[in-house]
Amino acid sequence: MSGQLKNKAAVITGGSRGIGRSIIELFAREGAQVLTCSRSEPKDPLPQGISSLTADVSRSDEVKKLAGEAVSRLGKVDILVNNAGVQVEKTVVDSTDEDFETLMGVNTWGVFALCREFIPLMAGNGGGTIINIGSISADHADPSMALYNASKAFVHGLTRSIAVDHGHQGIRCNAICPGTVRTNMSEHRIEAFAAERGATKEEVLDTYIDQKLPHHQPMRRFITAEEIAAAAVYLCSDAGAAMRGAAFTIDGGWLTR
Repeated sequence: MSGQLKNKAAVITGGSRGIGRSIIELFAREGAQVLTCSRSEPKDPLPQGISSLTADVSRSDEVKKLAGEAVSRLGKVDILVNNAGVQVEKTVVDSTDEDFETLMGVNTWGVFALCREFIPLMAGNGGGTIINIGSISADHADPSMALYNASKAFVHGLTRSIAVDHGHQGIRCNAICPGTVRTNMSEHRIEAFAAERGATKEEVLDTYIDQKLPHHQPMRRFITAEEIAAAAVYLCSDAGAAMRGAAFTIDGGWLTR
């Protein structure tokens, strides 16, 4: 442990699995006090010393509860990582009102409400850092992911606005924009993609990684959740102090190719 986040207090949403899980674990190893939340109890026990509670970030009352618990348990908040997110794999025409409310409630309203709640808390203590987990899909649309693509474009726009409007209060706000990370969410996406094309999951993975094929991943492997977490540590550390309103693409060269 290098202690890059020593004496920092961090709130990280969606920390029970995937990218969020890697972030809370690495933040704790780097010396931060960590509070995380998820809509249900984590299936796997969290590391010792990490505080957690259940909260639905799409609900205003639960966002306020999370903020109150953060101050009560941590004493202050230096870092907010908006990681909680959901996917709906449909086109615009196929998406229902319920799909819109479910996805936008978490991916857009939740991020907005959390930022609105925590910015004054951070500013009152001299400043803080916000990381919003965006996606390369915000600017390069994934097929049949209309609502998800749109929600991440919102996240990127909100990130820039916060950096501009609240920088004078000591608020640093950036977005991390992953490509395909091997998580439960991406596994579901890969399986659905294979089913649509009558292919096996292994055939889809081979197409993604095999450099001889046109739709390949130049890095020849998937991104890990730990690599996303490492970028989050950098942005929240003193080394990332000059980074404001940026969208960090971490996709293994997917868009470049």
